[in-house]
Amino acid sequence: MTASFKTKSDSKTIPITPVETAVFDAWLKRESKETQAWVRSCGFTAKPGQMSFVSGISGSLSNVLLGVENHNGMWDYAGLPGRLPAGSYSLNARMSMAGATAAATGWALGRYRFENYKSRKSSKFPTLVWPARADKTRVNAMVGAISLVRDLINTPAEDMGPSQLALAARNLAKKFNANIKVISGERLIKQNFPTIHAVGRASDDPPRLIDLHWGKVSHPKVSIVGKGVCFDTGGLNLKPTAGMLRMKKDMGGGAHALGLASLIMALKLPVRLRVLVPAVENNVAGNSIRPLDVIKTRKGITVEIGNTDAEGRLVMCDALALADADKPDMIVDFSTLTGAARVAVGTDIAAMFCNNDKLAADLEKASVAVQDPVWRLPLWQPYRQMLDSKVADINNVSEGGFGGAITAALYLQEFVSDETPWAHFDIMAWNTKPRPGRPVGGEAQSLRAVFEMLETRYR
Repeated sequence: MTASFKTKSDSKTIPITPVETAVFDAWLKRESKETQAWVRSCGFTAKPGQMSFVSGISGSLSNVLLGVENHNGMWDYAGLPGRLPAGSYSLNARMSMAGATAAATGWALGRYRFENYKSRKSSKFPTLVWPARADKTRVNAMVGAISLVRDLINTPAEDMGPSQLALAARNLAKKFNANIKVISGERLIKQNFPTIHAVGRASDDPPRLIDLHWGKVSHPKVSIVGKGVCFDTGGLNLKPTAGMLRMKKDMGGGAHALGLASLIMALKLPVRLRVLVPAVENNVAGNSIRPLDVIKTRKGITVEIGNTDAEGRLVMCDALALADADKPDMIVDFSTLTGAARVAVGTDIAAMFCNNDKLAADLEKASVAVQDPVWRLPLWQPYRQMLDSKVADINNVSEGGFGGAITAALYLQEFVSDETPWAHFDIMAWNTKPRPGRPVGGEAQSLRAVFEMLETRYR
């Protein structure tokens, strides 16, 4: 992080001039004739993310023009580190604290690379002089949280199984002086977490429930639950090759829970935080759960296993039941739960389900404010009958494929009381195409929106 920035300009520092698209014409009229001629000749029109190098009298680079949608945008700055020559740069603009902080955050995210397994790592990145009014603590916390999410998701399952995910949580707890407990293996049965155990028992790396606590007892209770399926073969309903290819990302919900926790703790948000991550590997062995098995959940609800590849909702239901029993002010969960959500809203938008209109409205407003898109889908109760089972209280899947994201959310809703405000995010957690600051691979989605909502409510 520190390598992304420097504290002071020097004689070799090159200015970057951000120009808002909407005021481009007015800006250009105020510039020198030489600059006007250069801008027109190179076709610079200040479209968001557009860049133009301006040379000085000596022929060396003297200025960089950058098109931005507005000065508070983050992603317009994220393309700079990958496109600029190595050297020292500064922002040539009067910016608000929010704008300076957003610009610095975008710059730092533009330098993100996952190169843990590469012999040759990227080098000679440009550095930016800290913008004058940037909130350095906030930039470091935000970039640290997003990088943690990305790193956890990008790490191959061989090195990010349930035990390694639990270790990452322990390291996070140690960093922020939080309390943590990890329940693993057969202790899950003894302490009444049967569905977590059932899904993860076929793996050589035993299933775990990570339980982290932080904050003052007097503060509002906020519980975060994240799906931590470290690899998903589909179980006995084995996935085809194409469906299994990205399944190291199936613990993306758990990564989000830990990333959001790191942000909350780093910025000392006055909440009483609880983080629950059921960490398992859905593998195939002689003791795998089978289709049409019936499992009794922590809440006492019996579940018929219609498909072993719908395991995420199984591990989540025990964790949600535990979170709900604590009577928190709200529960937020993150899950890479269904392909149906991706069909509904695509890969860039987080599908949101919520049982509380005020919480949903606050989350939608926050998502717009920080450009972290979410879209609310309905908890359509008539579809609940699609989960009916002839031999148990509920099936973990519906018979048809219609409304799959909704029926999955309705399944989870069974384990949260109506009195507890609850938001469920069905996320991709993966960039399928490269964009500035967002390389192909693991990605934080809806995390910034949730934090914005929490900060607005509780700061």
